[in-house]
Amino acid sequence: MNIKVNSTLMIPIYEQIVDQIKTLIRIGKLEENDMLPSVRSLSKELKISALTVKKAYDYLESEGFVVTVHGKGTYVAASNSEIQEEEQRKEVELDIEMAVKKARRYGISDEDIKSIFSLVIDEN
Repeated sequence: MNIKVNSTLMIPIYEQIVDQIKTLIRIGKLEENDMLPSVRSLSKELKISALTVKKAYDYLESEGFVVTVHGKGTYVAASNSEIQEEEQRKEVELDIEMAVKKARRYGISDEDIKSIFSLVIDEN
């Protein structure tokens, strides 16, 4: 598994791990019943605390992406594409909401926000 963390980002390391594992599951590089690296081995590989990896795995488990079997390891859970799609939409919606709030704090009108949004869509 190819996970990279960047300690200079404002995003907590456990969230970086969560996001990357979710992405690997969504794109099919990690499939149902695939075993994730042990907490200890991933923490050693990334040179971070085992508690940080454990927190990431616990978070993934709480969201239904992985299942931990005591003494055996952590495995990718059975996937439900509708849940995954809804999760993606929720993340994008949150990002857009934050951008709109920021634009309003700067005094940008709703019409200008819509224009900016259209411009960004057209450029991508």
